[in-house]
Amino acid sequence: MGTTWRLVVVDPPEDIRDTVEAVLARMIAEFSHWEPGSRIGRFNRGMLGYWQPLSPEAVRVLDAALSVHAASGGAFDPAAGVLADLWGFGPAGPRDDVPSAYAIGEAKVMSGARHLEFDSEQRRIRRREAVQIDLSGIAKGYAVDAVAERLLALGIEDFLIEIGGELRGEGIKPDGQPWWVELEPVPDSTLAPLRVALHGLSVATSGDYRRFFERDGRRYAHSIDPRTGWPIDNQVVSVSVLHREAMLADAWATALTVLGPAGMALAEQQGLAAHMVTREGQAFSERISASLQAMLG
Repeated sequence: MGTTWRLVVVDPPEDIRDTVEAVLARMIAEFSHWEPGSRIGRFNRGMLGYWQPLSPEAVRVLDAALSVHAASGGAFDPAAGVLADLWGFGPAGPRDDVPSAYAIGEAKVMSGARHLEFDSEQRRIRRREAVQIDLSGIAKGYAVDAVAERLLALGIEDFLIEIGGELRGEGIKPDGQPWWVELEPVPDSTLAPLRVALHGLSVATSGDYRRFFERDGRRYAHSIDPRTGWPIDNQVVSVSVLHREAMLADAWATALTVLGPAGMALAEQQGLAAHMVTREGQAFSERISASLQAMLG
């Protein structure tokens, strides 16, 4: 996945590392569009119009991805891999120049969930155009859930799992406290850090400061608006979402980042516990949804 993982667990069994690494290997084999041999990698190279079989896990992730896609009006799109590649944030490798308007238009035509036909009951999917599935906005969160669910199935009830900044806490620490974590601070911001208790909860953060390139004094963030084909330029610096499932926290953090400040209205409508940091010039401000405010007391 190109990132790190960390597990804090109460009374761990000796083989806990092997258990986690086995789950993560399965996630990479299923969902990594960077790995040509993964299920997604094979699908992206497959013949158009032919049904491809899906595992139950892939059905679960795609069903969630397409649900957030619909609810967000296309701000989250699991089939925008061609655009990510064009801007240098996919397997094709980085770039430091800006694509032409023609290239962006072409990539938009070759992107979008509208080109996918997903049959969840028969556990299969096919593409009508040469779109590239890119689940980087949801699969890392699902990996957190998959590890957590494996540990819970083994009777391991008290732990904090983190993969690339996405976290899920279960149970409590030995001192009886929940797993307290601070939301990832925004660089150069003077906003007070926000602490949340992850007791059967997950948190995911999306930020424009993580991956980007600069050209002619402008920053191009890795968060691309699939509706326009361009990296976001909407004053959003960071979005964190708390949810029972890290998969949905991950997807919604990505969607709200793309939607920008207006997306907080959708967060309220969806009952999401969301925190958004925006920047205008050198000034930072934050917005907290009612659901998150209620959690903070």
